[in-house]
Amino acid sequence: MHGHSDVTRDAGDAAGTPKVFVRNQLEIATTPGNPKHIDNLQGLSASGLKVVLCAKEVPCGAASQKALAAGKVQVTPVSYEQDVKAALSKVELNEADASLVYRTDVKSAAGKVDGVIFPEASSAINDYPTAPLAHAPNSAAAQAFVAYVESPQGQQVLKNAGFLSA
Repeated sequence: MHGHSDVTRDAGDAAGTPKVFVRNQLEIATTPGNPKHIDNLQGLSASGLKVVLCAKEVPCGAASQKALAAGKVQVTPVSYEQDVKAALSKVELNEADASLVYRTDVKSAAGKVDGVIFPEASSAINDYPTAPLAHAPNSAAAQAFVAYVESPQGQQVLKNAGFLSA
């Protein structure tokens, strides 16, 4: 999502300064029950482990590279996937033992994957800024949406989905 917000800002279309309304953090997704006993980021470098990562040029891939660098962990993935859903589905389908995806994805796949939280994730948090567009066709609705995501109720909905509050 980063790319889009920059384009908006550069075009001078944002009414007001974009505020970060939510953050998403990486988590390790493993097959149910975590049979390979991956309990930290270092565990992803175990030999014989099939790990899939998001491609480096997409946000989840860039975040994964950052987290792995922070943990000084070398991972040779069996594949690089074009997006986080593809990376997650490899684990869901048992084609991979583990993947680095967002906490929100682990939550939405509850039951199909297990999640392992690891400290290095905090060095690679993706911020999602929001600002209503100045020339939005329905600027009242845009303002209302921003007000909602920043409200306690909106933040709770996002938190229930696994996002971190800003």
